[in-house]
This record gives sequence, structure tokens and C-alpha cells, in this order.
Amino acid sequence: QRDRWDAAAQELRRQRELQRQSRIFNAKVRTIGVDKDALDSQVKDRKIQEAAEKARHEELANEMKQNDRIMCVLEEQRKKCIRNINKAVSEFQKNFQKPETRREFDLYDPQALKKDRPARLSDNDPRCTVSGLQKFMGEDLNYDQRMKFQKEQLREWSLQQQRDQKKALAVEKSADYLYDKSRIELDQKIMQQQQKEEQHRRAVCAATKDINRAQAAELVERKKLEKKQNMKDDMDEISNLLRGDLLSENPDQAVSSFGRHRVITDRWKGMSRDQLMAIRYSQQQQILEKLRLKEEEHQRDAEWDKQRIQAARTELILERQLQRQNLEHQQALDSINAELSREQRSKNIYLKEEEYSNVPTDQYYAQFNTTSR
Repeated sequence: QRDRWDAAAQELRRQRELQRQSRIFNAKVRTIGVDKDALDSQVKDRKIQEAAEKARHEELANEMKQNDRIMCVLEEQRKKCIRNINKAVSEFQKNFQKPETRREFDLYDPQALKKDRPARLSDNDPRCTVSGLQKFMGEDLNYDQRMKFQKEQLREWSLQQQRDQKKALAVEKSADYLYDKSRIELDQKIMQQQQKEEQHRRAVCAATKDINRAQAAELVERKKLEKKQNMKDDMDEISNLLRGDLLSENPDQAVSSFGRHRVITDRWKGMSRDQLMAIRYSQQQQILEKLRLKEEEHQRDAEWDKQRIQAARTELILERQLQRQNLEHQQALDSINAELSREQRSKNIYLKEEEYSNVPTDQYYAQFNTTSR
């Protein structure tokens, strides 16, 4: 019974092998490496997956649109609520918080000037007491006339300075004209002298030297005159300044009527010694602080340099150690490669001389392609 089963199994395997050979060796129905049914199944599964993903994306898009519409409605409601609140606040302020009901309304009342009385009617007004602070030095009623007189006086001084300056400019212009005229004449003479022959050059040089000496004397004289005129102008300016209030050393004249902490800029002579000492002390403290910060920075840079040098030294040591290891590894690898090369050479000699010494016959090639396995 067991022999029959073995024979039947062997016959079944032989029939399957024949069917397999008919499928493989038949070029019309042979398909090697491709399972079309599996590929069709994969394509179908891919299409189902894409359809499901597309439906999920559409559902998410619809949900996002619905959320956007809800957000727009909520935003409009919020804006409308804010407008209603602002409108209610404006109505409340308009009805119950009028400007005239405030305590400080008298400070910015537009009708304050119409309601207020004049500060004083004259310089001898009995209301202008010391405690009233209504009358200060330089705030008398004839202030406009006094300022007009002072402006006229400054105008006269300015005109006088302008006339002096114009006169000095005229003198300087005439001197420049004479100088330019002499230079032009000199240039013409030089151009004429250059056209002469070589034998007259020494005479021309001597004449030129005399002319230059005369011009130098003239230039020195003109400089003396200019210096004298400048000294005269400076003395006039100094005398004008000394007769005015510009160089007054009284610090009280620069105090403004609006408070001791404010000054009149055209009368202020600068800060006091105590103020300057306070500024210099603060500057000295700043200098010391800056020196301390520079010293700390220098120490920090030195520490960083030291750490950088130490790191570079450590890196150099590690690099040298790595180079030695690489050299040893390369030497070992070279020895291994040389050994493998010798083995490969001996193997090739053996194959060439021993294994591949026989020529294959037709029977050797006939044993291929006889089974489907």
C-alpha cells in the first residue's frame, strides 16, 4: 500500500513538473517575475484607499468651512458688542460726565479769558502785592517800549559793525586787486622773458629776484595793515561787548521768571563751580567704572585665550595620536592586503594550471536547460 502511495505521489510530481516546463518553455504564455493578479489587486486596493482618503479630506474641508463660518459669525457678534459698549460709554460720558462738571475744568475752560479779570491795571495796582506774585522784574507795563528801545540800540550796533566790516572788505578787496594786477604783470613779463635767447636768462633771473623782493616787502606791508585793521576791529567788538550786558558776570540776571531751575539762554554764563565739580566727579566715576570693565574684559579674554591654547594643544595631541593609530592601521592593512594578494596569485596559478586545464566537451553543455528547476 505504501509503495502505491509513493508511486502515485511521484507520478503527481512528474505531471506538475511537465506542466511547469510547458508554462516556462512556451514563449507565448510565459510570464516571469510578474504576478498580474497581485498587481491588479494592489491597484484596486490603491484606488479604494485613495477614494477613502479623498472622502476624508472632503469631510475635513466641509468641517473647516463650517468652523470658519461659525468664527465669522462670532467675530461679527464680538465687534457688534464692542460697538454697543463704546456707544453706551459715549452716551454716558455725554450725559453724565460733562466737562463743566469736572473739578479741573477751570484749567482748560475755553471761556476762562473772558471770565477772568486782568492781572493788574498799572504798575502801582494795590492788588499786586508781594505774595500775589503778579509783578516781577522786567514785567512792567512799559516792557514793549523798553524792548523796542533795546532792539533799536542793538540794531544801531549791528549796522555799525556791518559798516566796519564792509570797509574792511573794501580795503582787502583793493589790496587783492593790486596783488592780482601785479601778479598778472609779472606773469606777462615772465612769458616775454621765456621767449628770449639763453644768453639773457641770467639778467632775467636777477630782475625777477628784485621784483620778488619788492613783492615780498609789499606783502609784508599789506599783512601789517591787515593785522592792524583786524586788531582795530577786535578792539571795537570788545568795547561794544563790554558796554553791553552780554559779558555780565551776575548769575541772577540769567534766572528765568518761571522758576529758579530755568535760565535765560542769552544771559546764562554757564554752570557754577559746584555743578561742574559734580559733573567732573560723575565723569571720574564713569572713567573708573570703564577701566574696571576693561580690566575684567582683559582678564576674561586672557582666560579664554588660555583655554583656547589648552584646547588647541589637546586637539594637536589627539590628532597626532590619531595619525599614529591610522599609520599602524594602514600598515596592518597593507600587510593583510599583501598576504591576500599572494594567496590570490597562488590561487590563480592553481586554477590556471590545475582546475582549468581540461577543455569542456559538448556533453558538458548538453546538461543545461533540461529541467525547470
